Amino acid sequence: MTERLRLKKNADRRLKAGHLWLYSNEIDTQETPLKGVEPGAQAVIEAASGKPMGIAYVNPNSLICARVVSRDVNVRLDRSLLVHRFNQALALRERLFDKPFYRLVFGEGDLLPGLVVDRFGDVLVVQLNTLGMERLGEEIVAALDKVLAPRAIVFKNDSSGRRQEQLESHVEVVHGELPDQVLLEENGVRFAAPVVDGQKTGWFFDHRANRAWLNALVEGRRVLDLYSYVGGWGVQAAAHGAAEVLCVDRSGEALERVAENAALNAVGDRVAIGEADIFEALASLKADGEQFDVVILDPPAFIKKRKDIPNGERAYARLNREAMRLLGRDGLLMSASCSMHLTPERLVECVRGAVRHQDRHGQLIYQGGQGADHPVHPSIPETAYLKALGVRVFRD
Repeated sequence: MTERLRLKKNADRRLKAGHLWLYSNEIDTQETPLKGVEPGAQAVIEAASGKPMGIAYVNPNSLICARVVSRDVNVRLDRSLLVHRFNQALALRERLFDKPFYRLVFGEGDLLPGLVVDRFGDVLVVQLNTLGMERLGEEIVAALDKVLAPRAIVFKNDSSGRRQEQLESHVEVVHGELPDQVLLEENGVRFAAPVVDGQKTGWFFDHRANRAWLNALVEGRRVLDLYSYVGGWGVQAAAHGAAEVLCVDRSGEALERVAENAALNAVGDRVAIGEADIFEALASLKADGEQFDVVILDPPAFIKKRKDIPNGERAYARLNREAMRLLGRDGLLMSASCSMHLTPERLVECVRGAVRHQDRHGQLIYQGGQGADHPVHPSIPETAYLKALGVRVFRD
């Protein structure tokens, strides 16, 4: 018997507009009890009138209780549809990039809610962020193998989203054999990605275009890269001619990777590392009278939920304010945020306030977002999350 979920009256508006999510309070539980659906099962979604609207996988225990995977009620998410969607995603990336290093699948942006796949040449790193995708793990591996025949597939299932779906964390190689070093190339610079023990999938492809913009402006400059992780910004800056780069992160393991990646690109003599809490490092550098031509701020998400917005905005404002104190008379700030709940306008406001606090002038000369391998679904504002501002900060 086919599972079904009927929506309350007028609860189908977002679905008609193209959104893929359904919330538990939108389900007519008198007509179709939500708790009666097996967690992870796929069900036909019906309007209040009974008209079928699509197929979704269901988790009765999550606030987002269903995610649509097909508008055709006769087409379920199985190996065949996965192969089709992977081929669609691959076709876009091959038009965009000349080398196989990118986000291959970006969840809802590629009509595969809850699934992320990053490609590092012949190694694929997969995140199954929902119960529905977790149940399809074997089918996903088989479909990826059919489309790309990779050397190895890694399940990097340790995201915070899994906890919300009541899923356990686990990281494992589920297909093939992982090479000793997983390499990628971005903007002409080579990196080793820690795909097993690093953050997320081991790399952040989303800032590729923003880094490319900054790379053109760093030649001969002194650069400070805060929250450096494995050196995505800092090592690229050095490789594009920066005179001196200081990468600061609180993770000693990440900084060891910075040094390795600097050596990989023969710029180790121009890349220094510092292990510290970022706000403590900012205070220490200021006390020592240090100044930089370029400061890069790419922090983790300070705002993970709506309730965090006030405190998060204060943290972004403080970070930008303290970072600007280290810029010389005519400096460049790259200020980024991956917090979906922080609007671009509010990030601009944080920067504006920081400029005025320092009694300086600011010119917003660049506004960037996530790369094209992280396509924004036009009906799902949640898929647009990344902001990057290039700001000239100067004195009269």
